Amino acid sequence: MNWKVIFRNVGYALLVSALFMFVSIVVSMLNGNDSALAALIISFTITFIVGVFPFIFVKKTNAITLKEGYVIITMSWFLSFVVGMLPYALWGGPFTIQNAWFESVSGFTTTGATILDNIEALPKSLLFWRSSTHFIGGLGVVVFLLLIIPGASPIKMRLTNMELSSLTKGNVPTRANKIVKIFAYVYLGMLPLAFAAYVLCGMNPFDAICHAMSVVATGGFSTRNASIGAFDSRAIEAVTMVFMYLCSINFGLIYLSIVSRSLKPLNNPVLKFFTGMVAVFTIFLAIGLKGSGVCENWAGALWNSLFHVLCVSSTSGFALLDNAFWPMSVCSITLFMAIMCGCSGSTSGGLKADRVLLLFKATGRRINTILHPTAVNEVKMGRHFLRDDDVAPHLLYVALYALLIIVAVLLSFALGVDANNSFFASIACLSNVGPSVGDLGTMGSFNSISAGAKFLYTFDMFLGRIEIYPILAVVAMLFDRRRM
Repeated sequence: MNWKVIFRNVGYALLVSALFMFVSIVVSMLNGNDSALAALIISFTITFIVGVFPFIFVKKTNAITLKEGYVIITMSWFLSFVVGMLPYALWGGPFTIQNAWFESVSGFTTTGATILDNIEALPKSLLFWRSSTHFIGGLGVVVFLLLIIPGASPIKMRLTNMELSSLTKGNVPTRANKIVKIFAYVYLGMLPLAFAAYVLCGMNPFDAICHAMSVVATGGFSTRNASIGAFDSRAIEAVTMVFMYLCSINFGLIYLSIVSRSLKPLNNPVLKFFTGMVAVFTIFLAIGLKGSGVCENWAGALWNSLFHVLCVSSTSGFALLDNAFWPMSVCSITLFMAIMCGCSGSTSGGLKADRVLLLFKATGRRINTILHPTAVNEVKMGRHFLRDDDVAPHLLYVALYALLIIVAVLLSFALGVDANNSFFASIACLSNVGPSVGDLGTMGSFNSISAGAKFLYTFDMFLGRIEIYPILAVVAMLFDRRRM
């Protein structure tokens, strides 16, 4: 394994973090050299030196093996977490080493869970860095890397094929290399739109840019303790809901709709399924909120229900209401959406609506085969008929995902987390949803749980963000004597 090639490419990812740290330094200076300035300068210096070091001492090469590609992906994410925790740890306050690690991983994986009990106590530059980790992680550390690498490079082609799942590539009829640019165009285009919309609705520019980075990444970090609810504005809430929905559907479909100036690309079975599930669970949750007395009228129940369902399905950790006061039966209504989440090719996490729909169709096909053994039964997604070889890997992923939830729940309970949160928090972290229930809910924090549980949940976040297989591939290489 050529470690020089690996470190050179990982260096690209670290330089992206260094760039946003530099912008955070500028924010600190614009705010009178706030208390995080020294921490950010030190963090930037370390990150920049480590990132640029391989470019000085390692020759450029286009050669890359499959194993090296998986190591590049895994190390790019992991080292981004490490450098991402530096501003928090050096600033201090509530950020012990484990808390800084938790906040960094939650930020880069766009999970949105936090250890902060008082978010507004942070200086503005650190709040900006916190939202920046969402923005970097939303597009993807590796995708930023791919945008920097020259277009014709064999390294770029191989990493592109590893980073993009077959679900993502299957929804956009173009080359995988171009898909990366398409997603980047849509993602980067969403940011100024969200920023402008927030400003027009009355947010100050700083809050607007921080929330824009969070909502486009479907992360959920806010600059306020009460999250979106702090602004007490239906307009701001509506803008947040619109962008949570848009950023949880396949960016390729949005791109095709724009360039073709037609809504035909949105006539997609996965998009219809996802939208239908959002509508169904919004109604169920509204009934629960009204019936339990959390909301006094149906208008409020439907509005808050839609906001919360979109938060869960898009994996955005925003909030209007404190779900710590909801009956457990009401909290459980959105459990399906917390597992499924948004569509492939979006910034949402979870199992993905594509796989869930595929599971339903494959189950229906199996039942038809049992009832009609001689009939020709095939899985159809839109206009495409899928072979067993196309379906099997995704069904295997569903089974693996379910197994990981069980293991995570058992380990969480063993580490001292109560039964309810062992279940809900494990799903919330593995699906990158963020807030759990009770003390770990929408207005709470993960600060009270043990250090062991925090590290477990960050591992869940990591697995969920890179969709498990790259981690398993690297672990398998560690036990493979032929890996060198």
